[in-house]
Amino acid sequence: MNELFNINPFKLGFGLMRLPKLADGRIDVPQVCVMADQFIAAGGTYFDTAYVYDGGESEAAFKAAVADRFPRNAYTLATKLNVNAAGVRDAETAKQELFTSLERTGAGYLDFYLLHAIQRSNIEKYEDYGLWDFVREQKEKGLIRHWGFSFHSDPELLEELLTKHPETEFVQLQINYADWENPGVASRKNWGICKAHGKPVVIMEPVKGGILANPIPEVKAVFDREGSGRSYASWALRYAASLDNILAVLSGMSDVSQMEDNLRSIRDIPLKEEEYRLIHEAQDALNADKSIPCTACHYCTEGCPMNIPIPEIFNVVNRRKGSPEFRTLREYSIVTQGRGKAGECIACGQCQGVCPQHLPIIDLLKDCKTALEKTL
Repeated sequence: MNELFNINPFKLGFGLMRLPKLADGRIDVPQVCVMADQFIAAGGTYFDTAYVYDGGESEAAFKAAVADRFPRNAYTLATKLNVNAAGVRDAETAKQELFTSLERTGAGYLDFYLLHAIQRSNIEKYEDYGLWDFVREQKEKGLIRHWGFSFHSDPELLEELLTKHPETEFVQLQINYADWENPGVASRKNWGICKAHGKPVVIMEPVKGGILANPIPEVKAVFDREGSGRSYASWALRYAASLDNILAVLSGMSDVSQMEDNLRSIRDIPLKEEEYRLIHEAQDALNADKSIPCTACHYCTEGCPMNIPIPEIFNVVNRRKGSPEFRTLREYSIVTQGRGKAGECIACGQCQGVCPQHLPIIDLLKDCKTALEKTL
């Protein structure tokens, strides 16, 4: 058995990408402290953040809520190096992210360090900057205990990377019941490749950026019939946590109630046979729906020359079903106020190059224009 599985027997990981916010947009650190206390008291240890989350404020919030308040053996920390982060111009500025993360988090060393969001659009930078060798060197120096990468691409590239870099210790993948057979995400195939290579998997997006916490009515109806009263997010989390070869299942929790629900859910695994049948019904319902599967990660917006709020526009379109037209148009006006509209897209393609879901954003924005701007 891989030694990494002994590090996190609890399985649930506290994702620090969607932390609670105050009215002024700052992270609500006192609430994060309460959530961290609940997580650790329940047996959780795995905290996951990244250099780019909230412009570095996520790592700082971790320091305030965890590193400054708990002994070092009470937690494990994962953070990430992103070649597309603001200010990265070359190999040296990319490597500096590690040392900045160590300072921000106050952790002293990193239990898990990841090359972040690898896909075909950025793989050359990771190679050209020598970052695979860099993380190995930092492990030898003791600044990193274990290293791997997070992945948003096709099975062929994953197979290539694990063959070329067999020293990789783990891989972080997007896995949820909605994407299990989704060809754009390839959750099942990528999970199988990692298992074949003997690489434990950290699951991200088990609730698909919140989409499965508030799914379409057809999916809600499937779970409502079961009658247990479990949250929709709980079904998604339990599905992911029931897989084997899993190091941690990350949940980006945004308030205390989400933490409490996830802590209840993680104790109720694996899924039973009849529960898998419900999941399959939910998958069928999702496959019949034509909503845009955007997770609102906002990677697409950072370099948009027209400042178009792409995830927010997609969210408005997805919520049109059953909503009065006037409300849809009002919501669209709100999310685009002072920003670009769907029809202002110049088709530069930068958004599609960084989208972890590999969505055809240019075409989708054209559809959004037709749906939302025809009467404006």
